[in-house]
Amino acid sequence: MSVSPDDIYGMPPPRSDHSIAGLIGSLAREASKLLRLEISLARAELEAKLSEVGTGAIEMVAGGLIIYAGFLALLVAAGLGLALVLQPWLAALVVGAVTLSIGAITAFMGKRTLESHTLIPERTLRSLREDAAWAREQMR
Repeated sequence: MSVSPDDIYGMPPPRSDHSIAGLIGSLAREASKLLRLEISLARAELEAKLSEVGTGAIEMVAGGLIIYAGFLALLVAAGLGLALVLQPWLAALVVGAVTLSIGAITAFMGKRTLESHTLIPERTLRSLREDAAWAREQMR
């Protein structure tokens, strides 16, 4: 069974017994209704996307803080262990350089991951394109 835009938005099919003024008034009402529905869809889609991003960000921060605490303990242990072989200042320098390198790589990967997410309401844009195509078809 095929679903038409008329079925989705509850719009009555065009009737030939309306006057031009009636048709224009009906078109204005239906266009206004369609615009309100599209705005509602865009709002709902953006809210869902923002909620996902916000939840993910909070989880990343909490996990990062826990990892940071454990990582500091491991760095201290690495520095103390390396100080048995090298001078203490050199051991600290080696541990610091390795840590900075790993941190830079991790930060770059996180930045790239965040850039891949978009807040564009894709379903709404697709629906608007479909509505415009439908409206152009109705005007023929």
